[in-house]
Amino acid sequence: MNELAEDLLLETQERMKKSIQAIVKDFNNIRTGRANPALLDHLMIDYYGVSTPIKQISAINVLEGTQLYIKPFDRSVLKNIEKAIYSSDLGLTPNNDGIGIRLILPVLTQERRKTLVKEVEKLEEGGKVALRNIRRDANEEIKILELTEDDEKGYLQDIQELTNKYIAELEIEKDKKSEELLMR
Repeated sequence: MNELAEDLLLETQERMKKSIQAIVKDFNNIRTGRANPALLDHLMIDYYGVSTPIKQISAINVLEGTQLYIKPFDRSVLKNIEKAIYSSDLGLTPNNDGIGIRLILPVLTQERRKTLVKEVEKLEEGGKVALRNIRRDANEEIKILELTEDDEKGYLQDIQELTNKYIAELEIEKDKKSEELLMR
């Protein structure tokens, strides 16, 4: 057993895990028609000169399944939150009631659902490419280590098995998100 090769396998596995986590996070940013506070995870506002996620400065509640209610801990940031939502890619109109902001998610049409499933599939394909790139990098590093032929083949096989495992995990996550989008 080569310690450098073992470290490389662990590093490759960690990189693949992080890649899957990033893709799943992207999946969560795709709106399903049901209110989900994760929709706002990527929104940042200027809070006393610091770029801060909305979820850190407010309570976000789901109302009636199709509405989000954002109640900031400090009312002075209501306008900033409203501006962040307007300028985001969410396509939602915030309703400011002076205490909080209500976001009403419109019901998705079947056509829009199919378009969103295609977006999920594109994200999945991008994730597969990222995993294959990680595999390629790891394979190149294994070949540089000048291992015996049998050891090299074994490590290359281990890297391929890791790749297959994470591609399968990515497909499961894609299927879950697609099913969630197509549900009425």
